Amino acid sequence: MQDSHGPGTQALPGFLFMDGSTITSSVGIVAPRVAKFSEPVALRCGAVIDEYELVYETYGTLNAEGTNAVLVCHALNASHHVAGTYADDPSAVGWWDNMIGPGKPVDTNRFFVVGVNNVGGCHGSTGPKSVNPGTGKPWGGQFPVVTVEDWVATQARLADHLGIRQFAAVMGGSLGAMQALAWTIQFPDRLRHALVIACTPNLSAQNIAFNEVARQAIITDPDFHGGDYYLHGATPTRGLRVARMVGHITYLSDDVMASKFGRQLKHGRLNYSFDTEFEIESYLRHQGNKFAEYFDANTYLRITKVLDYFDPAFEHGGDLARALAPARASFLVISFTTDWRFSPERSREIVKALLHNRRNVTYAEIDAPHGHDAFLLDDARYHRLVEAYFNRIALDVGA
Repeated sequence: MQDSHGPGTQALPGFLFMDGSTITSSVGIVAPRVAKFSEPVALRCGAVIDEYELVYETYGTLNAEGTNAVLVCHALNASHHVAGTYADDPSAVGWWDNMIGPGKPVDTNRFFVVGVNNVGGCHGSTGPKSVNPGTGKPWGGQFPVVTVEDWVATQARLADHLGIRQFAAVMGGSLGAMQALAWTIQFPDRLRHALVIACTPNLSAQNIAFNEVARQAIITDPDFHGGDYYLHGATPTRGLRVARMVGHITYLSDDVMASKFGRQLKHGRLNYSFDTEFEIESYLRHQGNKFAEYFDANTYLRITKVLDYFDPAFEHGGDLARALAPARASFLVISFTTDWRFSPERSREIVKALLHNRRNVTYAEIDAPHGHDAFLLDDARYHRLVEAYFNRIALDVGA
């Protein structure tokens, strides 16, 4: 296995006030790294990938004992770029930069944070856009369907490569939280804490339905070509735009949509046409267009399937407590009141199963108006809670 390194992390200083308080700062300029694995990985679908690459970033410093590492698992459309910015693109701020950095809830002055782009992704790790060594052409539609469990297995190999025998914590929101939960089952002795934020133990029928509508928008796009659109010089942009619009609706609460857009008209009048008339229509089209410029449709198909397939209780007759019985970590489980996609009731199912197994669990239900996206946004109560929990982790691992 080989690893190609960028220039690393350059932290920006904080500013000290007279009363001793500080303004938290960014981890600064960062660069992705690539770990190359030549050992085959067997996927749950039965396929085997003979060799693969994982793109990742790190922030902070691994201590001499190797006890202060934190793995951050990304959700659907995010990546390894968790915090900081790039030298050649200052606007490319990490997707959880408000959470991770010097003096932030996950303080990189104390913790060594790892972000990774998973197999099947489109941000540099081996995925559908990568060349299939067996054909010399992009994998395209032939790239295997992957699962949360496959991702966790490859993340564990990355941890081995980085010399991390046990994570102080594995954390994530939404699909990232599913990975954190899976870590506690697959590698119970390799993490001390799990932060499971805006999660569900499996998708409801409604959620699967939303994902299927999104997939059909892509698959039925004339430019999809069975997933081999790279070879045709095409991109299923129309389908990907619609898929993103459908998904984005589910990330926001009705209250947020009402307060931000209401029934505002873009031009102040009805035009009796099918152009964008309402501000919410304009917003959704903007989000869809922006997403289609950088995200790969084949990856979107696979990641929505990753969501659909996650169900640790399935192999235990639907008994979530039995599924979580191997877990040894302590847990922080957080939900948000207006998250109708992964509702607090689903987080409480996880808490109940963990308590059944006498695990150490802290649960918080944050009254926030933002819907599912709340785990990404600034909320003082939410951030104070995560900070307090990481203070506890620091005492536990000596960070």
